[in-house]
Amino acid sequence: MLTSIRGLRAATFLAGTAVFATPAIASETLEAPNADDAAIIDADQIVLDEVQIDALEAIALSQEMEVAEASRVTMPSDMEEQSALGADSGFDLSGNVALVSDYRFRGVSFSDGDIALQGGIDLGHSSGVYVGTWASSISGGSAFGELELDIYAGWSGDVADGVTFDVGLLYYIYPTGDVPGADTDYFEPYASIGYTIGPVGATLGVAYAWEQDSLGGQDNFYVYTDFEVGIPETPVSLTAHLGYTDGIFATDFGGDSFDWGLGASYAVTDSLSLGVNYVDTQGPSIEDFTDAGFFFTIGYSM
Repeated sequence: MLTSIRGLRAATFLAGTAVFATPAIASETLEAPNADDAAIIDADQIVLDEVQIDALEAIALSQEMEVAEASRVTMPSDMEEQSALGADSGFDLSGNVALVSDYRFRGVSFSDGDIALQGGIDLGHSSGVYVGTWASSISGGSAFGELELDIYAGWSGDVADGVTFDVGLLYYIYPTGDVPGADTDYFEPYASIGYTIGPVGATLGVAYAWEQDSLGGQDNFYVYTDFEVGIPETPVSLTAHLGYTDGIFATDFGGDSFDWGLGASYAVTDSLSLGVNYVDTQGPSIEDFTDAGFFFTIGYSM
């Protein structure tokens, strides 16, 4: 910036000298007594005009350089300020999309053994508060339709070194059901505590759906634990899951049941991953509903 200002002042000073010198030089040459001198005057006048034009062009060029320099210096500063303001807002928007060979929920197929498309969006704040939505294609028949839409809100944060707590409320919605008067939507509060040490993570969680009309006036209690370990120096992670259901969603005739699973995922990039899971549940094995099997996932997060 200082160099450009100096350049502008020098160019202005030189141009001013040439302009103010013009009348004196012209006055001296106009006193020529004959035609030859007049020709000399005309030639000198042309030279002076060219000097004035060059001086004016130098001023304009120097001013353009000054404006360009000012823009170059201030533009990144403005961009950095805007970026800082965005960072100071504390909000973070993320999304995910996945293609699964079968939508399994607590060991039960919600897509009738078919491929399902899933995706969600989350908005989180640095305070730990978050809201989000997630959806999946399903095969729910006339009552539940072809879509599950989940809306949730809660708080998640570190409560100790390596310990994370998460609590919230989830609302299950089936907007494409077309049975008049059918009540299918229900609420389910949830909470979990997770612990991470190095590449190993463990989570213990619980969810409880109280008695609601959509559940036939019954309730459902679910408790689960998940384990995950990343294999050092590889993009591979291994997972294990064990869940217990007591209530209307149990798959065993006794009113309660276990579900479990083992899985592995491969991080192709920071955003793209491939996964395979083996899932099973207690109770009768019904094809494309509660039967055990291997299921595949392609997921992308952003």
